[in-house]
Amino acid sequence: MVGIAFGGRGIGFKCMKVRVLCAALLFSACNAPLLAAPEIIASGLFKDKALLTIDGTPRLLRVGTSSPEGVRLLSSNSRQASVLVEGQTLTLYLSQRISTAFKKPKYSEVKIPRASNGHYFTAGAINGRSAKFMVDTGATVIAMNRNEARQLGIDLRGASRGRSSTAGGMVETFRVVLNKVSVGNITLHNIPASVIDGDFPEHILLGNSFLSKVEMTEQAGVLVFRKKF
Repeated sequence: MVGIAFGGRGIGFKCMKVRVLCAALLFSACNAPLLAAPEIIASGLFKDKALLTIDGTPRLLRVGTSSPEGVRLLSSNSRQASVLVEGQTLTLYLSQRISTAFKKPKYSEVKIPRASNGHYFTAGAINGRSAKFMVDTGATVIAMNRNEARQLGIDLRGASRGRSSTAGGMVETFRVVLNKVSVGNITLHNIPASVIDGDFPEHILLGNSFLSKVEMTEQAGVLVFRKKF
């Protein structure tokens, strides 16, 4: 029989040493000059050409040409124009102002404030159904009691069984795989979990079967999850 460890000790982090070279590279990157993305206004639209005001400067562009600011006209007619700027294709209408300063984020990010008892609680979903989690780095997998599993529609028929040690002694467990687990805008698939026969744990424990797949940091009492797109 395979045992599952449940820490119930909330969250903890270890300090890590950073090499001087990495710090120097990070400093250089943070202090490198940033190129401001242009602001574009469609001042006049015509067939196969457009008069665009880019950062306050009028530019008459024909389809296939680019401005000094790096704005390329892809198509144009009397109603709308399509431009390519910083890898993004944008549609402009007459007199419309567009700022391209935004960039698609590289990460999904979730911020979880620390509760008054020192733990981190967050709303989420399991297999599309609402759930509330308590973050627990001491739990090997996501863990929940049998009543929670029933409310979430988790089918235990055919689940492999085991036993785990809890504060109340040894209990029977059911090992399952959750199709989908979501916390904020982070969604992971095929996550191992354990259902415990009884009323323990009081909260669904967001254990390491989920936590190990996200980048996790703590900043001034706020727990931050990040996951690359």
